[in-house]
Amino acid sequence: MVLGAAGRVRSGWRHNGGVSDSTLPALPAVPASGRPDVAARLRDALLGASFTADGLLELLGAPAYAALARSETVPALRATRGDTPLEVLVRLFLLQQPVPPARVAAVLPVDACLESGWLVRVGADEVAATVDVRPYGGPDGEDWFIVSDLGCAVGGAGGIGSRAEGVVLGVGGASTTLAGITVRTPVPAALDLGTGSGIQALHASRHATRVTATDVNARALHITALTLALSGAPAADLREGSLFEPLRDGETYDLIVSNPPFVISPRARLTYRDGGMGGDDLCRSIVQGAGERLNEGGFAQFLANWQHVEGEDWQDRLRSWVPRGCDAWIVQREVQDVTQYAELWLRDAGDHRGDPAEYQALYDAWLDEFEARKVKAVGFGWITLRRTGAAVPSVTVEEWPHPVEQPLGETVRAHFDRLDYLRAHDDAALLEAHFRLASEIVQEQVGLPGAEDPEHVVLRQNRGMRRATKVDTVGAGFAGVCDGSLSAGRILDAIAQLVGEDPVLLRDRTPAQIRLLVEQGFLEPA
Repeated sequence: MVLGAAGRVRSGWRHNGGVSDSTLPALPAVPASGRPDVAARLRDALLGASFTADGLLELLGAPAYAALARSETVPALRATRGDTPLEVLVRLFLLQQPVPPARVAAVLPVDACLESGWLVRVGADEVAATVDVRPYGGPDGEDWFIVSDLGCAVGGAGGIGSRAEGVVLGVGGASTTLAGITVRTPVPAALDLGTGSGIQALHASRHATRVTATDVNARALHITALTLALSGAPAADLREGSLFEPLRDGETYDLIVSNPPFVISPRARLTYRDGGMGGDDLCRSIVQGAGERLNEGGFAQFLANWQHVEGEDWQDRLRSWVPRGCDAWIVQREVQDVTQYAELWLRDAGDHRGDPAEYQALYDAWLDEFEARKVKAVGFGWITLRRTGAAVPSVTVEEWPHPVEQPLGETVRAHFDRLDYLRAHDDAALLEAHFRLASEIVQEQVGLPGAEDPEHVVLRQNRGMRRATKVDTVGAGFAGVCDGSLSAGRILDAIAQLVGEDPVLLRDRTPAQIRLLVEQGFLEPA
């Protein structure tokens, strides 16, 4: 699907009509997406000059490279004052600096790039890029390139590079978080809902036979096509529209991913972040609508924000979102009070750098909206669904604000595999089963110095979710000897003999603890 560079941008994820064309002139034309020959030549030139994630790190050094990821450009400008091909490309595509055509011609096919719109002439003796092109390292060492609007490779301290409603951002923390938690098993069909610059579609192209990418913003679809072409990835099926509207009746997928415009805002200003529905209704709609679009065993994975409403349990709120026939694992990673939340997104848009009276009015509007909805805080986190044929689906809603080890896709997949195992094994079957202690589990004993016995024992993971769970001495002893050779029941009988407990009573009370250790990944079925 080829979209015009100045295609009309409809209202993001909402149903209240179109956006005035008066917003569009603020966004320049983007390169033609129907020129794969030029994209291939440009890709070869970029790779030939080591315009890659590794090449940037070597050129800029770690501090300037990290600063660039925060959209702070001064260190990178200082590091690219020479005329090597890589320095020219960094100034051109990442720092938005005009460059004399003669210097560019030594690196790029200038005429083809000008004719297809990757470059434009500036004045009489310089050329400039029309889009950001950011090197991005794939999970298996692929050299990819993420295209976005100028100044919008990521958010920065000064806010985004443009306040035009249809602006398309590049790679940020949310994008990489979703890419990291996504289950990466080979699948026939994947859907990237609200594709933006195309990073999730790019990842999906590695393990999905067919990738569909949708967005309400025609400009985003165009830029996604550029990202895929410049990265040497297969083209995706690009469809314009809101939520699940672009999909055909009965069309289903094995993987659905979405980093949607989840910001809970008083009015829709920016398509990439403001969904235009009241409160957290947009995220709820996506989660509830995904169930009927998943094939059996398929995963749907989202980033989301949700309201903490006075008098309501936030976990119950999220449980009510889960569609029928789906297991769910919902993790709240952070909570902000309404003032912190408003300030975060006002700064994201750069409103704090404008007129103080306008800033105050916008801030008031956010707080008025939250007050009217009785919202006291907003949660941030991940939602994973899996279509299941189980009679009683499993829904886990938890808070885990602690550090984790990305990528987590395999951890997510294993979590749902363990749910299947536990559903298929009652307590008697668990006692007959054999288990192994998962790799890189350590035991910590907490108590007063010199005490004969610890106050409590903690098992801690050093991989994946990096969980910690408190166990009693029986649980710690049980986990410590699980090497797959003995059944759980025989281990408990031996422990009962050592501690002088009735083995029948110990067998009766321990399966619940075994279930928890299996569910959280401390024990694995042998």
